[in-house]
Amino acid sequence: MTNRRSFVLGLFITASLLCTSRTAWGNSEINTYTKTDFAMDTVVSETLYTTGEDITADIISALKDVEENWISWTKESSQIYQINQNAGNTTTVSDETATCLKQVLDLSKASGGAMDPTMGRVIRLWDIDGENPHIPSDDELNSLLENVGYDKVTLDGNKVTMPEGVTLDLGAAGKGIGCDAAQKILDADKNVSGMILNLGGSSVMSYGSKPDGSAWQVAVTDPRDTEGDYLGVVTLNGTEFLSTSGDYEKYFIEDGVRYHHILDPATGYPARSGLTSVTVVCDDGLNADGLSTACFVLGKEKAEELLKKYNADGLFVDDSDHVWMTEGMKERFQLLKDTYSIGE
Repeated sequence: MTNRRSFVLGLFITASLLCTSRTAWGNSEINTYTKTDFAMDTVVSETLYTTGEDITADIISALKDVEENWISWTKESSQIYQINQNAGNTTTVSDETATCLKQVLDLSKASGGAMDPTMGRVIRLWDIDGENPHIPSDDELNSLLENVGYDKVTLDGNKVTMPEGVTLDLGAAGKGIGCDAAQKILDADKNVSGMILNLGGSSVMSYGSKPDGSAWQVAVTDPRDTEGDYLGVVTLNGTEFLSTSGDYEKYFIEDGVRYHHILDPATGYPARSGLTSVTVVCDDGLNADGLSTACFVLGKEKAEELLKKYNADGLFVDDSDHVWMTEGMKERFQLLKDTYSIGE
């Protein structure tokens, strides 16, 4: 059985929702634009506050550009696709791609390989999000794991080199990369005062401020009650990025065992760290997305050390219904479910 939390109501699948309102703010009139669309294989919702024009469609275009021309491993227009096709040789990439790839490789090294961008073929072998989710044989896994390892990828300026058989897949940081691209558009428009951007519930960017000055509030999914009440609420201040990784997002169950999509690069199997969900807040979209995956694989204690390196806050939910938080997260999070207890 495969379970995917749906953030899509039927009317949102076929059409975007766009509405406008206005708020008096100082000497200017702030327009509020909201839009719901589909990009990066998920539902995207936006609420934009600006004294200028509606640029919500520009945000969607940027997300689609990231997916199709940058990080996709299937589309020929994508630079990651081109790098993979040229494995065994050196590929020259754009400054933007080189900067992004360096950040991914740095995070991979900092996490000891817990987040590894060369796991794509192993992920596709499991096909947990596809038509044929199954447990691979040890021989199949071991054959692919021979070509897994972030240290097999060499980046020299704009030149990327990796051996034949190695493939890049930036899916673990993809939505975060999209959020970073959206921030650049917002930064370039001086009329924008604030925005909340939500990619499928698992990646959220708050930008600037609301007209009334109140903090941004983001609901966090209960990993064992994904269709019911939320676990709690996280407060974001100003421009910040939130990412959640959990074993409830994509999985199948066989013989009573849950096989989820967050794979441990050391084994090729779904990570067994005692966690069911990790939420990370930091000042960078790519890092937030990648860190949530790495922290899930590492487990709470090692994850806390990693988060310190990135000055990030973390929320951990374990398989005994305990909620654990870093010091910074304690100031942000409000628990809503009485079926969980806060660990000390």
